[in-house]
Amino acid sequence: MSGKQRYDYIDWLRGLACLGMFQTHCYDSWLGGSARESSFFHWSQLMGTLPGPLFLFLAGVSCALVTDRMRRKGVPANTAAGTIIRRGAEILGLGLLLRLQEFLLGQPWAPWTDLLRVDILNTIGISIMAIGIVSWMARGRAANALLAAALAAAIALVTPPLWTTWRPRWLPWYFESYINGVHIYNAPQPWLFPLFPWMAFAFAGLAAGLILFADWPARNSGKTIALFGGAGAGLLLLSVWLDARPEKLYAVYDYWHTSPNFFMARVGILLLLMLAGYTWCRSGAGPAVFSPLIQMGQTSLLVYWVHIEFVYGRFSILPKRAETIPTATMGLAIIFVAMVLLSMARTRYKGRGREILGRLRGMRRGLRSPATG
Repeated sequence: MSGKQRYDYIDWLRGLACLGMFQTHCYDSWLGGSARESSFFHWSQLMGTLPGPLFLFLAGVSCALVTDRMRRKGVPANTAAGTIIRRGAEILGLGLLLRLQEFLLGQPWAPWTDLLRVDILNTIGISIMAIGIVSWMARGRAANALLAAALAAAIALVTPPLWTTWRPRWLPWYFESYINGVHIYNAPQPWLFPLFPWMAFAFAGLAAGLILFADWPARNSGKTIALFGGAGAGLLLLSVWLDARPEKLYAVYDYWHTSPNFFMARVGILLLLMLAGYTWCRSGAGPAVFSPLIQMGQTSLLVYWVHIEFVYGRFSILPKRAETIPTATMGLAIIFVAMVLLSMARTRYKGRGREILGRLRGMRRGLRSPATG
């Protein structure tokens, strides 16, 4: 089995995150009137709590895979860490560029403060840079995995006070927002993506990936993923049990936004999703036929970037806050198909820019030639 086939479930999961993101954004942007008060809408938005953690978790898994490959090739630790850090910086730069694009296209209504809003790409970029630093500090696989798991737990544990009693109010809002997502408001906003708690998912993914790509787990991936699924179920049950306990560690307890118990539950769900994705892809239904989720997962950054403008932006394909559930669902189907087609085009023509440009120039010269007249 090729390396691509062995890890196609990672792309499948990333594509699943894209689909979950599409439905959350589409229904949030387009549903209006009584549809926004329906249980359908509330369940849609609840499902929207998973794509962000899944993207970050898989970013950590992918960093583990890249680091593992470089280590096996004997690449020096400094070089390997530098590669990861540069990739994180690229994604952070793209996140800032996306904010600039949305600000310019949103004129004259978009406020300048939108330029400094903390979004998912910002957090993914910084998280990957942090992973590069951690991989340089702890160069052995076991030490790296333990440090990553410890950091994930530490970030989850300090998140509640950083949002409430330990808020760094002395920082300018655009810096504090990276800590707790306060943005320009008087309180942290749960719809943003600050480093606390979101970066913890990337470190959890790094720890999982370092385990997954070790020698025995790599040779016995089915058993390893099954163990991950069992651990995920255990974490989910433990989260529910701890949430039901009368003892609380924090002065302000918010299960659905900052609680370490909710973080634990979401990590448990991510591990169960990993088992589901692996099982689906190994069943023959994944790579044996064309998989739109695997396809989108290979170009997730592109489809994230493009769909935003056609759902939330100036070029939204449907009127905002004005549609019924059936109409919004039709719009979601259009977005899904369009993004799969865009992903296919990206995959087909990736790295062929010079060839395509040469053909276009040849066509232009042919049109200008007297012989064509």
